[in-house]
Amino acid sequence: MQASHCPPQLPRTVYAWSTYAAPSGHPPKGVHAAPTSVRYILAIIMSPNRGSYSPLYITLVVAVGLFHGTIVTLSAPSESDVLIAFKKSIVDPKNALSSWTGSTKPCVPGSGKANWVGVLCLGGSVWGLQLENMGLSGHIDVDSLTGLPALRTLSVRNNNFDGPLPNLGKLGMLKSVYLSNNKFSGDIPDDTFSDMSSLKKLHLGGNGCTGHIPASLTKLPKLLELGLESNKFSGPIPDFQQKLQLLDVSNNALEGPIPTSLATTVPSAFSGNKALCGAPLSPCAGSSTAGSSHLNVIIPVIIICAVFVILGLVVGLRQWKQKQSSVEGPPLPSNLQKKANFQESNNGKQQGASPDSSGHGKKAESTKLSFVRDDREKFELHDLLKSSAEILGSGCFGSSYKAALVGGPAMVVKRFRQMNNVGREEFQEHMRRIGRLSHPNLLSLVAFYYRKEEKLLVYDFVKRGSLAVHLHSNHARGQPALDWPTRLKIVKGVARGLSYLYNELPSLITPHGHLKSSNVLLNESFEPLLTDYTLIPVINSENAQDLMVAYKSPEYLQSKRITKKTDVWSLGILILEIMTGKLPANFLQQGKGNTEDDLAAWVRSTTEAGDVRLTDALDKEMSVPAGSENEMVKLLKVGLGCCEADPDKRFDMKEAMEQIEEVREKDGDDDFFSVRSSRGGADEIGI
Repeated sequence: MQASHCPPQLPRTVYAWSTYAAPSGHPPKGVHAAPTSVRYILAIIMSPNRGSYSPLYITLVVAVGLFHGTIVTLSAPSESDVLIAFKKSIVDPKNALSSWTGSTKPCVPGSGKANWVGVLCLGGSVWGLQLENMGLSGHIDVDSLTGLPALRTLSVRNNNFDGPLPNLGKLGMLKSVYLSNNKFSGDIPDDTFSDMSSLKKLHLGGNGCTGHIPASLTKLPKLLELGLESNKFSGPIPDFQQKLQLLDVSNNALEGPIPTSLATTVPSAFSGNKALCGAPLSPCAGSSTAGSSHLNVIIPVIIICAVFVILGLVVGLRQWKQKQSSVEGPPLPSNLQKKANFQESNNGKQQGASPDSSGHGKKAESTKLSFVRDDREKFELHDLLKSSAEILGSGCFGSSYKAALVGGPAMVVKRFRQMNNVGREEFQEHMRRIGRLSHPNLLSLVAFYYRKEEKLLVYDFVKRGSLAVHLHSNHARGQPALDWPTRLKIVKGVARGLSYLYNELPSLITPHGHLKSSNVLLNESFEPLLTDYTLIPVINSENAQDLMVAYKSPEYLQSKRITKKTDVWSLGILILEIMTGKLPANFLQQGKGNTEDDLAAWVRSTTEAGDVRLTDALDKEMSVPAGSENEMVKLLKVGLGCCEADPDKRFDMKEAMEQIEEVREKDGDDDFFSVRSSRGGADEIGI
């Protein structure tokens, strides 16, 4: 029987699979285009007339086809080829990606170790790119990245990429995207994120994006974190129905009522948008109905009557108090001025004021708060001092007070008496510098007050209080201990905030200087907020050396100097405190001495018996989800690497950040920036 040289028609499904070719040259997700030889073989094998071909002919065709198929398979782009092609679209002035060469593979086969800088590996495949703080620019070639089927996280934070936002919809399997602090600009089309149903975390803060917030974000079923702060978005906030663990749209030009689904979000998430209203901010104008016309007549009458009644009560009460004053004595102090014994100026002259402060201009300045943020409603020092107050605690620099403004928010006033060696102009300039800092993991300074003898720093009140309380007092308060996902979230948030300070304040040797658990506050979603940062330049040097954490470091104790790695040492001690639940300063191991390094020495001693023994150092009250122990041990080791006594052996900030971000909630978790599905447990946010 004569064999036909033209293959018969294939069944429709086979034909579609075997002949598909996308415009980009790649098949759609989940579809693989077959080479021509393979399509020919399929045509013969699937043909209903295959009996018309001789066995020898079919054998030869299969052999040749398999040979050509092998050649085609071997010539398919490798992960190395894909990333090198991606690199060509990037401008790399610091040669940060010099390890991206064809001489090695991006990942060590079969492991989670990477050969290339900025590449994150899992099982020998590229599942993440962490290209942060590298000075990169150019454009992000999304098309080339489609050749990485295992890619789940992409972070290019703190670089110089500009232009429109890349079309991320082509990378539909991404779970985490971090593009913060670049120079992206322009409107983002509404449907940009429509095909990203796996996306959990999106951070675009610190760019120049304009227009409305894309509506497609509201339809992402797994979205947990959304950071759009410090852009130029306008219009209303879409109605997000997802249970977001983190939302930050601060410092944009948004307007209108905040959706009721976001009413329980922390107010700071909406700050810097002057035209926003509704819970948790101030009510919208005209939000309550005016009522019927007869109520408009009755209500003023009731108000007038009430005023007369109140006036009568006030007069009567004053007369009664005057009669009782000789017996009962003066009332107990209840406001900030009395609790803090803070002397406000009298007729423009302050107690202890210098002679040259009597001029008219300085009189006015002496009683005025200086605000460093434009998005806050202003109030006067008199309002603050007369508000009801309670003492929150007494730290090494002085007391902190919670002051509840009448009809306004609760503020925290910190009083410092160890700053009297710094001049007015120098102090004010440094406070303005601190006021310009903005990061989700920093408690922003709101205002300050200068007086020669003492200074006041004013912050927002954070309801959950300090990390130290949650680590060491929860049991006594009858509250459960922090679980592992929350602790990991806190560590990552602290590290991100500290990394931001390093990037923004490169001229300071220790950009924080006083990092400890009592200087880490927790917001409603347990996101950490660093406080008391960047104060070394204005603290009297003798007081700083006696009181601040940086001066407890091994390098200062040994050589009376602090280094760029001193804050990293503080971070390491804090990580160990979080993971062990033990106080660094008071924890003594068989009388080894009362130094901050005792805790590190004790944890390090457990490594002598390996990882099994190292788990003994973990806080016994911390709940441990199945499959998490290896990651917990990994974080302990990172903490030890951060607080090495020898600065030369210690991680620098970049290394510490990279190591911390690699820790996941549990083994096999393929979401790089996971953390209690993070920021609620955190993101990342990247580094």
